[in-house]
Amino acid sequence: MHPEIISDKPGKCPKCGMDLVLKDAPAQKEDGIKLDDLLQPTNNYVVSQLPVIRLSKENIPTTVDALGIVDYDTRQIGTISSRIAGRIEKLYVRYKFQKVSKGQRILDIYSPELLTAQQNHLFVLKNDRSNAMMINASRQKLLLLGMPASQIQSISRKGKPDLSVPVFSNYSGYIQSAGGMANQSQPTEVMQANSVTAELPLKEGMYLQKGENIFTVYNPNRSWALLNIFAEDIALVSKGQSVTVIPQNDPSSRFKGTIDFIEPFFRPDSKTVTARVYFDNSVAKIPIGTQVNAEISSHSKSADWLPKTAVVSLGIDKIVFKKAPGGFTAHKVGTGAIVKDKIEIVSGLKPEDEVAENAQYLMDSESLIKVNK
Repeated sequence: MHPEIISDKPGKCPKCGMDLVLKDAPAQKEDGIKLDDLLQPTNNYVVSQLPVIRLSKENIPTTVDALGIVDYDTRQIGTISSRIAGRIEKLYVRYKFQKVSKGQRILDIYSPELLTAQQNHLFVLKNDRSNAMMINASRQKLLLLGMPASQIQSISRKGKPDLSVPVFSNYSGYIQSAGGMANQSQPTEVMQANSVTAELPLKEGMYLQKGENIFTVYNPNRSWALLNIFAEDIALVSKGQSVTVIPQNDPSSRFKGTIDFIEPFFRPDSKTVTARVYFDNSVAKIPIGTQVNAEISSHSKSADWLPKTAVVSLGIDKIVFKKAPGGFTAHKVGTGAIVKDKIEIVSGLKPEDEVAENAQYLMDSESLIKVNK
């Protein structure tokens, strides 16, 4: 009747004299998983006892792996154009990518304009030989119209104009019709074999306009490797870094170079930025279009790191499973560089936070994960 009276042994109540009644001790709390935890939605809380890890502050030397392709150096591409209007009398190149050398004769052209200029030059030589100014002016006009100096001397000696004039290549390389690659972002990306050996659209008897581009000459001795850099690696790559380029068809032909230029945009329908590595291909003779692997040596990076296995990509978001009493909760994090089996954590975790070492074990393929930010 008097609950305030408590004793550690049997006896009587000092107030009323009644026997003391045995009372059960309060239940002890047991450590472990609570029922409330087990009843939480599986997309918010995962019951597990997986090993956990914390952020690791490390200074890691970084190497970026990239894939790419060997292509023509567009700075070494030359264009052969017609300085005069006229008709093609003789064509000495017949198919696309035919090899030509600097100074090689590629076609003969008949031009009424050039024929008239020759006749004027011969007239001055014959009737006013002492007028050096007129002779030099008429000779200079022939040179500007594309007539070789040796041919000018030849017509001056024989006193008779040539009906056709040769056009020579100013470059060495492989010839292609002008505009033949104009619609391609890279000239060597997928080409059909018949397009490479196909005939040129120019034929003997066709007419050319003054200033018209006739041929484009590609020089394979000056090439570049176009490397595809993924978005997560862009921060690790900069101009001047050392690169080892390894051709997939012949790894023994590997060579070292430096990144000379990084295109400041993503190419259409691509998730990569292109880095260019210029190199002299006159010795290696690596075929244009060869697929290559590249190892880009970057600087050491000091940051907070986790194993890649601890981070799960949900598309836009990256998550880890943060330790909670009796289990784990999904937690959004910001990530940076990826170096081999490590990933940089830039936001979302404190040094004392513990996360699941392998987050894949906690994924439920049939649940939509609810992220705690």
